[in-house]
Amino acid sequence: MNGTGETIRTTCPYCGVGCGVKVTVDSDGGAQVEGDEQHPANYGRLCSKGAALGETLSLDDRLLYPEVGGRRVSWDEALDAVAAGFRQALAEHGPDAVAFYVSGQLLTEDYYVANKLMKGCLGGANIDTNSRLCMASSVAGHKRAFGSDTVPGCYEDLEEADLVVLVGSNLAWCHPVLYQRILAARERRAGKPKLVVIDPRRTATCDAAETHLPLKPGSDTALFNGLLVHLYQQDRLDSEFLDQQVAGFWAAYQAAKAVAPNVPTVAAKTGLPASDIAEFYGLWGRTRKVVTVYSQGVNQSAHGSDKVNAIINCYLATGRIGQPGMGPFSVTGQPNAMGGREVGGLANQLAAHMDFAPDAVERVRRFWQASAIAENPGLKAIDLFQAVADGQIKAIWIMGTNPVVSLPDADAARAALQRCPLVVVSDAVADTDTVRLAHIKLPALTWGEKEGTVTNSERRISRQRTFLPPPGEAKPDWWAVTQIARRLGFADQFPFESPAAIFREHAALSGFENEGGSRRDFDISALADLADANYDTLQPVQWPLPRGATAGAERLFGAGGFFTADGKAHCIAVGERAPVHAADDSFPLILNSGRIRDQWHTMTRTGKTARLTGHIPEPYVEIHPVDALACGVSENGLARVHSRWGEVIVRVRTNPEQQPGNVFVPMHWGSPLAPRGRANAVVNPVVDPLSGQPESKHTPVRVQAYRPRWHGFLLSREAIEPPAVEYRVSVREQTCWRYELAGEAAIDGWPAWARDLLGDDPDREWLEFADAGTGRYRGAVLVGGRLEACLFVAPTHELPPRGWLAGLFAAPELGSAERASLLAGRPGGGQRDGGRIVCACFGVGLNTLTAAIRERGLATPEAIGATLKAGTNCGSCVPELRQLIAQG
Repeated sequence: MNGTGETIRTTCPYCGVGCGVKVTVDSDGGAQVEGDEQHPANYGRLCSKGAALGETLSLDDRLLYPEVGGRRVSWDEALDAVAAGFRQALAEHGPDAVAFYVSGQLLTEDYYVANKLMKGCLGGANIDTNSRLCMASSVAGHKRAFGSDTVPGCYEDLEEADLVVLVGSNLAWCHPVLYQRILAARERRAGKPKLVVIDPRRTATCDAAETHLPLKPGSDTALFNGLLVHLYQQDRLDSEFLDQQVAGFWAAYQAAKAVAPNVPTVAAKTGLPASDIAEFYGLWGRTRKVVTVYSQGVNQSAHGSDKVNAIINCYLATGRIGQPGMGPFSVTGQPNAMGGREVGGLANQLAAHMDFAPDAVERVRRFWQASAIAENPGLKAIDLFQAVADGQIKAIWIMGTNPVVSLPDADAARAALQRCPLVVVSDAVADTDTVRLAHIKLPALTWGEKEGTVTNSERRISRQRTFLPPPGEAKPDWWAVTQIARRLGFADQFPFESPAAIFREHAALSGFENEGGSRRDFDISALADLADANYDTLQPVQWPLPRGATAGAERLFGAGGFFTADGKAHCIAVGERAPVHAADDSFPLILNSGRIRDQWHTMTRTGKTARLTGHIPEPYVEIHPVDALACGVSENGLARVHSRWGEVIVRVRTNPEQQPGNVFVPMHWGSPLAPRGRANAVVNPVVDPLSGQPESKHTPVRVQAYRPRWHGFLLSREAIEPPAVEYRVSVREQTCWRYELAGEAAIDGWPAWARDLLGDDPDREWLEFADAGTGRYRGAVLVGGRLEACLFVAPTHELPPRGWLAGLFAAPELGSAERASLLAGRPGGGQRDGGRIVCACFGVGLNTLTAAIRERGLATPEAIGATLKAGTNCGSCVPELRQLIAQG
């Protein structure tokens, strides 16, 4: 732990960009966060989430002590209980009856010991990670093409390219720092790189793009197969590279030609105009320096691996790989999804980019001195939880992830854990959907409290460093795993007393019998003898970094050197591919799920700060107005989104740029904040047969109006347990907590209901307006003249704006004008509602922006920035600023 006032360089805990962060600890224990201008991932830039990290460090929601059966216990008692439970399952049912489910939020050192314990000591391979849900198809595609899970390029390629194609990636919201790097390059290079966005949705990323291709969901392979045919027919191939470095091209071409022989056929399959396809193919073909960035829109598919290979085929055929400004580029969703892949955290990997080939198993057995090593792959995530449901897995340890919210068919995952004899959860948060099901809870350290390394999307290893003391009795995950290993009899294999010691062994394994990195791509053996002091000061470095090397490789495969058996890259034949479940009369719309700008995973961190909840405070369904009319739903009303697997109740947002026949629901909300808003309860559990990654982008659904008897919202200075009504969403505001409510049961008397909820102590002053005939109620509680809570109820969703009411909580005492406006349900003279937040970095609201645009004639985002600061930090809100300007 470091001293007050000292600046610590660490790494952001959110997406796979891996931004460097500088943290200065205040005397009161808070932290000031800014971007690290020396870190090569971001050069000082931060997105809205990273910039708000200092506001997420409170301990009020933390799991601070071990628990067994809901009872606080010592660490020794908790660890003994875990060891006894796993020992019993192993003795009675064997190694296939136990499982670990881990996370891209773990540090590499945590990942390494968990994988070693399962595969090298317990003798099973049932350890999988939530990275299965986001990057497994990229792993499979890389390995088929390159013989290894290798990202061949680096971030500088995005700046040096003449064309960047973004496929299934809302980069402006999900990886905003990379998006800003591209935009900055365009300013320096007179508009290069050009941008093409391929996405069924028109997202914020399209704001700066020259072309948006809104293809039919699931038709990516047809588009890129057609591109491969075009490249061949237009003589755009690199014959020398194909001859010397690539195998399988002709079979891949024949398969592509069979399903996408010409532009009209591709147009029919993708729903795109033939002219737009021809223009895209021509641009791609004649532009040598092309980077294709792809993410979840490609990976999260029942045929994600084939989509990845259809993209890579085009690069191999043209020799555009491993050179500046060109190549396929998979951007990861989590801060250490890449590190987990390096250590073997996926069930179908062994360790250090080795699979379960007999020679690899024997090699790792000797290195680990393992008496019981796994010899075959384990169960991938969806199959693993099905095995829990079927009773095959008797004990599961979940670390740093929330599968009851994040897995598809999430209600089935919940039911599976409810039936499991032993569920152990290591987490930093006391209340998540998954923690609620734990028999044993182990309090874990989180960002700012733990030490280790992470690897970002460009193969760059960076340090996460401690700047806060451990809260309560929370411990690092590597320590907990090591303690369990020792209790199970593996003390010799787990002598670790620090993350540095684990890292050294991890690095040594990567170089073991690797001949300087010539046999396996992942080799960081140059760091195997790193002293503790040098580990502490380790600077960001890319791999491979074999023993003797002084710098990592920026790019790979420019001169070949693939890791297949024949030493060549492989083009993969990709045929006709369509989503498994099609829309029908019962479920006529296609659901696409994903992230939003200011939230992260299941909101256990980002949901803590009002800066990040203000932009989109509630779960919602985005739907085209024509579809909304057909479904009987309207803007800001509530809707049921229902599939064969489950249902959510969410707010309606109509958008004419949403593709007709398709809807979008974000995946972030869990039961603690929105019990009916768990999007993955609706998502189908079909997986890619090769990668095991779920099809999260294509679930048939129907949308219907949800018409409760009443709608309301409650603002409270202190957090409360919201009433158990059918729709409720908890939102953190700057000065209070906000609870959006709707219920089906008639309330006979709102004043009595409000007092039951908020209390009726003698020191409380009530201001109330009630109209029983119309079903409207407004009530407020004051203590010493200061607003403590207010409740507004109406028969429809048309209720007063929340922003100005939340602002009243900042006043030390309400005057007569504020009291009158509160009861009237509208701002009084001199009061203004800023509207929902558009710029999270500076807290600038929609109404403030529209007024400034109209009254001051602001006609560019730059003018808005100069006046209100909006858009001048991370830039994520700039596309929305342009929309507001266009609307006048």
